[in-house]
Amino acid sequence: MGFELTYKPFGERSILVEWPSVINEQILKDIIGFKTAIKEKNVKSIVEIKSAYNSLLITYNSICRNFENEVKILKNIYELSKKNNDRMSVLWKIPVCYDDCFGIDLDAISEEKKLSKKDIIKIHSQAVYTVYFIGFLPGFLYLGGLDERLHVDRKQTPRLTIEKGTVAIGGQQTGVYPNESPGGWNVIGNTPISFFDVTKEEPCFANPGDQIIFNPITLEEYNHVKILVEAGVYQMESEVIDG
Repeated sequence: MGFELTYKPFGERSILVEWPSVINEQILKDIIGFKTAIKEKNVKSIVEIKSAYNSLLITYNSICRNFENEVKILKNIYELSKKNNDRMSVLWKIPVCYDDCFGIDLDAISEEKKLSKKDIIKIHSQAVYTVYFIGFLPGFLYLGGLDERLHVDRKQTPRLTIEKGTVAIGGQQTGVYPNESPGGWNVIGNTPISFFDVTKEEPCFANPGDQIIFNPITLEEYNHVKILVEAGVYQMESEVIDG
């Protein structure tokens, strides 16, 4: 299966490839397959490929003087990618503590949604989330799959400081703040896992197309896992799945 793609100049050195403006896993799989095929072709003039929900941004090492020719090359690669679009993904199991000391917005969400805090935690932790892309902070995973019952508007006034590891909800999405930063999402918990570690060859363990589940843990378990993470000996649970 393939999609009708559009190719647009994006500045002097980039081409933006766009898919239909719908967020779903078929489009995600197609984007990942195209991105992988471009990398495997090892086109020396391409220096960076960034993916988002419905697009790929392909950046070259010099000005694209022949846009039509570059697009022709990309279209040929895309046709090849459709014939081999299978890949293995990873399901990551993330421990999360939803204790009141972390879940500072649980009460407000409970009141707005007419759900108990226990039900909010159950709904949030029973879902399987798909990683669509990584941004706006290094290691910040944009996850799809949040139950509609937990859709909550972002805060009108963002907090100046959100703790590292904060698990939060913003609109139709949930995510984890990989580092301390300002943030306007609704805070429901915290994970001791590091989502971005510059000391590792792959600073962020997850990739677009991977899946995430959140496993509730107690505050005592949280503190224990945090010690193991800081000592560099914690082994995150994961399993390989079909992409």
